[in-house]
Amino acid sequence: MKRLLATTLGIAVLGTTLIACSSNGGNAANGNTNTNDSANQTQNAAEATTYPIKTDKKLSYWGEINGNLIGVKASHSEVPFFQDWQKQTGVSLDFTAPPTGQVKEALNVMLASGDLPDMIEFNFLGDFPGGPEKAINDGYILKLNDLIDKYAPNLKKFLQENPDIDKMVKTDNGSYYAFPFIRGDEYLRVFQGPIVRQDWLDELGLPVPETIDDWTATLTAFKEKKGAAAPFAVVSKPRFFNESGNGAFLGAFGVTRGFYLEDGAVKFGPAENGYKEYLSLFSDWYKKGLIDKNIATADSKALDGNVASGATGATVGNAGGGIGKWQPLVAANDPKAVLVAAPYPVLKKGDTPKFGQKHKAYASEGTVAITTAAQNPELAVRMLDYGYSEEGRMFFNFGTEGVSYEMKDGYPTYTDLLMKNPDKLAPAQAISLYARGSYNGPFIQDKRYAEQFFALQTQRDAVNIWQKTDADKYSLPPITPTPEESTEFATIMNDVNTLVDEMTLKIILGSDSPDQFESYVQKMKSLNLDRAIEIQTAALERYNNR
Repeated sequence: MKRLLATTLGIAVLGTTLIACSSNGGNAANGNTNTNDSANQTQNAAEATTYPIKTDKKLSYWGEINGNLIGVKASHSEVPFFQDWQKQTGVSLDFTAPPTGQVKEALNVMLASGDLPDMIEFNFLGDFPGGPEKAINDGYILKLNDLIDKYAPNLKKFLQENPDIDKMVKTDNGSYYAFPFIRGDEYLRVFQGPIVRQDWLDELGLPVPETIDDWTATLTAFKEKKGAAAPFAVVSKPRFFNESGNGAFLGAFGVTRGFYLEDGAVKFGPAENGYKEYLSLFSDWYKKGLIDKNIATADSKALDGNVASGATGATVGNAGGGIGKWQPLVAANDPKAVLVAAPYPVLKKGDTPKFGQKHKAYASEGTVAITTAAQNPELAVRMLDYGYSEEGRMFFNFGTEGVSYEMKDGYPTYTDLLMKNPDKLAPAQAISLYARGSYNGPFIQDKRYAEQFFALQTQRDAVNIWQKTDADKYSLPPITPTPEESTEFATIMNDVNTLVDEMTLKIILGSDSPDQFESYVQKMKSLNLDRAIEIQTAALERYNNR
């Protein structure tokens, strides 16, 4: 769950599924002749695969090494999970990993060279210019409809049984382009929200804040009575404290940082009046010293220090990488310290928060495409289909029975090798060594991984508290601009987002007044924001017609 909320541009571009048709890579030998196939067409029963597959053929696989393994293992081939994946499926793999943090650049170099592997693990939906449709039409990756129909019975069955997810993983005209990562439970879709010092609230006789007024009173008390130098603090990047900060409070004013759906219309949050109200609040908080004075530049190291030292009593973060990381840090300085989740704020007590972090069941990161260079695409499909079988789902989420987990009363329980690692690896690192439940890949994620990954009761409670929003009602599905629209949209939104960042920063820090909000909105419109909304609306209509 290394990914947090998408930035505005990310929402738009990550939200692009493709409108793919058969390409120069879609030849009959690769089973890509029918542009109208879908997982819902059952006339050709997919062949069941017995694992391990008996084959002497070797396939090549290109993908990034998970961040939890950096410094632990140098390559995929040294990681027990990837060693065992080959044993379980019977297919030997030759791995190549791009340099960390340079995935897009490395992919571009590889595509330009023409020397492609059999499989590529990459976010073609969000990170490939023009989206996966263009990747298919340019002849880099295969359209998978016929191959899934014939050789992937497990994925096919899952998509048939889950038509809403099926709609997400294909293009506007029904083409499949990658083996998807699926969050198999609602519990796995929410992992971020407001976090507050429960021990300070108890000491001050305050309730867990629910409304914006509650938050103002809480932060004021933290400053005046606990001496907090930065009562509320968050990380400022990647977009001015968007992902882990203002997104949590924007919803109280009926907007979000990106595009959303209301009364059937697509809207852009920073151009709506609710965004002005939010800016006024944060400007006031900043003036009163309720927000970290370094809010515009604070990185994760600075935030860790503020939380650990007691300079900060409230923030926004993840259940795992937030509460899980900060609780031992803050308790080391103050044994009574307890971090707990607070609900997403509202204006009126008892209201349901309109927005909150909530991912879709389908995530385009960690998905695996098959390239046009694959000599044995059928074998690649059979291997990748393993992650959607009952046996494969257990393996991906928990690893190998007797090594990384044991069944206890019917519950797959991680062993001490993972939870109390003898080499002093954190559980997140050890789980990533022996299983893949903790990060995206070609499989269906199991909530029982998260129940154990969240070792503290406060973490498990947090997910349940943060789930209580109407985010599903207002969030856009993974829609797909056409390649032409995608380029136009990216150009417009790059300019608009730069302006929104400037506006947000200047108004909150006090160099501009909230009264100047309307003039900023006019500037957004002059940058063709309305055209961007048109593109999103057209893409939404195509999605609804899938």
